[in-house]
Amino acid sequence: MAGRGTLGRVIVLLLLILLLTAGGLLWFDYLGILHTRDLFSPVYSVLGLEPRKGVSTLPSENGDLDADRIAKRLEAIDLRSQELDLRDTELSRRENEILQMSQELEDRTAGIEERERSFSETVRQREERETNIAQIAEYINGMPPKNAVDNLLAMDDQDIIDILRKVEDMAVAAGTNSSVAYWFSLMPPERAAEIQRKMANKPVKLP
Repeated sequence: MAGRGTLGRVIVLLLLILLLTAGGLLWFDYLGILHTRDLFSPVYSVLGLEPRKGVSTLPSENGDLDADRIAKRLEAIDLRSQELDLRDTELSRRENEILQMSQELEDRTAGIEERERSFSETVRQREERETNIAQIAEYINGMPPKNAVDNLLAMDDQDIIDILRKVEDMAVAAGTNSSVAYWFSLMPPERAAEIQRKMANKPVKLP
């Protein structure tokens, strides 16, 4: 009889332990620490109860570690997105600055090239004029004085000045006397005086 009493107490204690364990598991499941609803779903079915649905993942629910991790990940993703937006804005600003600098550089380069072309054209025209003046000076210098003066008087004053100076340079280079003074004597006094005045006031080099 004593053996049966001891066996009964053991069975009762085992049942009590099972009930406490089941209650603890249900309580932990309720708190969100453990997920045991799948384990107890047959019991819910036998008792005619509706199993508790999934645990809420809202960050405000205490004890939900998964919800906290998800909330932190979402916050990190949001911060990363904001950082990327700021970087994109900064890159766009720098790109616009580089494009503006590139345009300014292109404009400056175009201006320099235009000035170089203008300078080259000016030099070409000056060299061409010097060549033409030298040829005309040779022709004029080889003419009879009266014909030479008539041809000179048909030109404008600046051309006459350049030709006369070239004739003087040719005479100096050849070691001969220049005909310029004699040509002046054959010109009308007013025209000769005007040309001499301009020669005295203007530079020797061609414009």
